[in-house]
Amino acid sequence: MPRRKNTVGTTLDTEGAKIGEPVPKGIVDINTAAVGVPRQAEDDLRTELSALRQQVDRLQQQVISAGRSAKVGAGKAVLETEALVKHYPLSTFVLMTAIAGLSVFASRQLSSPRQRGPSALRDLRDFYDRMRERI
Repeated sequence: MPRRKNTVGTTLDTEGAKIGEPVPKGIVDINTAAVGVPRQAEDDLRTELSALRQQVDRLQQQVISAGRSAKVGAGKAVLETEALVKHYPLSTFVLMTAIAGLSVFASRQLSSPRQRGPSALRDLRDFYDRMRERI
C-alpha cells in the first residue's frame, strides 16, 4: 500500500479501504496538498466491539429492571384491589353491576341497525311489501 509522509510526520495511506474493512476517516493536509488516511490500529475493531457489548449488557440490565418494576407495580395493584373488594363488598358489587349494564347497553347501541331495527319499522315494511304484492 503506497504511503506518503506529510509535514506533521504522520504516515498517510493513499489507497482506499479494502472490501470488508472499516472505512477510516480521511485527512487532507493543506501544507503538502496530500490526501490520505491515518494508519489505523489493528485492535480498534476489538475495542469497538467490546464497547458495543458493554452497551448491550447495560441495555439488557435496564430492560430487566424495568420488567421487574412493572411486575412489582402490578402485584401492588392486585393486592390493593383485593383489599378494597374485601373492605367494600357491596360497593364493589354495585360498581361491577353498573359496568356490566353499561357494557350491554353499549354493545346493543353499536350493533348494526338492521339487526336491531324497531319492530314497528319491520311491521311497516312487511305491510308495505304485502300491499305491493296485492297490487
